[in-house]
Amino acid sequence: MGAMIEIDRLNVSFGDGSQAMRVVDDVSFRVAKGECFGIVGESGSGKSTILRTIMGLNSNFTGRIVIDGQPFETRRAREQYRHIQMVFQDPYSALHPRRTVDWSINEPLLIQGYPDRDRLVVEMLESVGLSPALRYRFPHQLSGGQRQRVAIARAIILNPAVLLLDEPTSALDLSVQAEVLNLLDGLRRAFGLTYVFVSHELAVVAHMCDRLAVMKQGVVVEILSAEQLRRGDAAQEYTRELIAASLPYRREALAG
Repeated sequence: MGAMIEIDRLNVSFGDGSQAMRVVDDVSFRVAKGECFGIVGESGSGKSTILRTIMGLNSNFTGRIVIDGQPFETRRAREQYRHIQMVFQDPYSALHPRRTVDWSINEPLLIQGYPDRDRLVVEMLESVGLSPALRYRFPHQLSGGQRQRVAIARAIILNPAVLLLDEPTSALDLSVQAEVLNLLDGLRRAFGLTYVFVSHELAVVAHMCDRLAVMKQGVVVEILSAEQLRRGDAAQEYTRELIAASLPYRREALAG
């Protein structure tokens, strides 16, 4: 299966001149079409910065970002943005507090000039397990899980090829996390999506992803399969430390 995402020698820095700080250092990886690829590491390791750079939210980078054979440069065509979407950690801040659910999901369709938007909004709400009756509610009238479902609906309504997921369940109650993860897993298969999934929870990554990159201080120290993660079969000491730090749910949860 061909590569949907190709990242070659990606470097990202914040600041200028002698004050510049490199936060992503010479990172390379490939993600196959339809794959869920995880990125794990401690806070500040550069995980979310990679996602934001792929999405086009960081312009100060060097290296190559190729999506479905198309190079994605600092300046991108509107059509390229349609092919890649992102779901953020906090569903409340991702949605306009003074706009309805209908407006939030409709906005990308309006920007891209889609016809028949009313039908598409209803279909998408149903696809993410929400009643169309919620269309005219505001974010504060929804639960955290419902808000994240709206954010997911907004992200996939343009039928992107790639979905970038930045800790999409970490702000949710434990009882809701599994529901949203199962929804994302089902949507990936139903729509043929390719995921890059950032998380600090190894059990979540082992459940969702096919392979994962382990990051430390901006560098990818190891790429391994989810099966290797579940077995604790890591080549690098840092990865073994991360697995050990995931206790008390280490082997039992990872095997689930």
